[in-house]
Amino acid sequence: MKEEIKNFLFSQGAFAVGIADVRAFNLSYERAVSFCLRLDDSIIDSIGSTPTPEYADLYREINKKIDEISERLVNFLEEFGYQAKLIPASKILDEKKLLGELSHKAVARLAGIGWQGKNLLIINPNIGPRFRLGTVLTNAKIEPDSPIKNRCGRCTECTKACPAKAIKNVSTKDYYKDREEAIDLKKCYEKTLYFKSLDGIGATICGVCVKVCPWGRKKP
Repeated sequence: MKEEIKNFLFSQGAFAVGIADVRAFNLSYERAVSFCLRLDDSIIDSIGSTPTPEYADLYREINKKIDEISERLVNFLEEFGYQAKLIPASKILDEKKLLGELSHKAVARLAGIGWQGKNLLIINPNIGPRFRLGTVLTNAKIEPDSPIKNRCGRCTECTKACPAKAIKNVSTKDYYKDREEAIDLKKCYEKTLYFKSLDGIGATICGVCVKVCPWGRKKP
C-alpha cells in the first residue's frame, strides 16, 4: 500500500512523498501521508527583499493544486476501504500565531521529507525549502518513514537575509520544542502582514529565506 500511495502521488506531480507516524498528535488517525510540490525556481530567484506578485500568485496556485491532489488521494484511499482526511494546504486558524489545523511541517519532518531548518521551514536535501506541503491523514496501517538528520550546521544565510530580523540562528538536532526558540513570531507576523498590504500580494507571505537557502540553490 505504501508503494501504491507513493506512486499515485508521483503520478500527480509530487516531488517527494513520505509516511509519518502521528499517534503522538492524539488525532483520530495513526498515519499521515506527506507530499510536496516543487516551486518554480525562476520565480523564487526573482524575490528581492520583499515577495513579488508572481510569487504570491504561485503561492495561491500551488496551494490550490495541493488541495486538489489531496482530495484525489483521499478518494484513492477510500477506494481501498481506508478512512482519510485532507488538511488544507493553507488555512490559518490563528493568524497571529501562524497556526493551522495541523502543522504540515511537523508531519513532513516525521515523514522524512526534510529536516527543520533555522527558519522553521522543512529543508529537503535536493531542493531546500522550495516547495509547498500537503498532508492527508489515514487509518491505513502503513510502515512509516523516518526523519532525516539536520544539516543546517553553521549556515547563517536565512538569519542574515530575514527582512524582519526574526530568525535567531539557533540550531537544533531534530526539532524545536517551541517555535520561539528559533524565530521571533511577532516580528515575522508583523512583516508578513505588511507584505500582505503591498500591491499584488494579498497573502501573509515572505519567501526571502526560501530564496537564500543554499540547499535550494543546489539544483538536483
